[in-house]
Amino acid sequence: MTDTLDSAIVAQYLADHPHFFEEHASLLGDVRLSSPLTGRAVSLQERQMEVMRDKYRALELRLSDLSRHAQENATIANRFHGWHQAILRVRNDADLPRAVVQGLTDSFHVPAATLRLFNVAQEFAGEWFASGVSEDARLFANSLLAPYCGSNNDFEAVRWLDDADEIKSTVILPLRKPGAKGPAFGLLIMGSPDPERFTSLMATDFLVHIGESASVALAPLLA
Repeated sequence: MTDTLDSAIVAQYLADHPHFFEEHASLLGDVRLSSPLTGRAVSLQERQMEVMRDKYRALELRLSDLSRHAQENATIANRFHGWHQAILRVRNDADLPRAVVQGLTDSFHVPAATLRLFNVAQEFAGEWFASGVSEDARLFANSLLAPYCGSNNDFEAVRWLDDADEIKSTVILPLRKPGAKGPAFGLLIMGSPDPERFTSLMATDFLVHIGESASVALAPLLA
């Protein structure tokens, strides 16, 4: 009785002898395989073409995804640049918080945004951006080591937004002095009535940059 030949041995033999099909070229047309695409029997050559077409389609999809991501990143970068320009145009320090917030709504099309600063200089103590902050909000700001992205869990900071009752998803960014890892000196909040606008699955690289840029811009208002 003839022993059954292990398919792994056959595969290894063909890998070790790449000239096999050159020496037995007729096999390329004689060997019949079942096509997973059509279900019919096809030659080895046809099956190889199907495999190559599948790989080509997969590469096309991958290239399309890379191109889409590149376009999205370019769009965000342009919006980021426009926001920076809006902040740089401000000449009065007291107008900086409004410029930061308005720039976010204009450049990034954020439905709602606001901020609060702690321990501001005395001349700014009566401004809108320095009012209505509880000790709990300050402790919450200090606990944030990265942007919060996700559902509005009735955060005090979200209540500072206009139409806060309609906010379903939010971004909360801690503001800290450039290069500092100590207590936060404020919070920057963005919100949307769309529960899917800001989610925990979002990449936060640009949000970190927004928080850092806002912190640099607003630092002159501190005591």
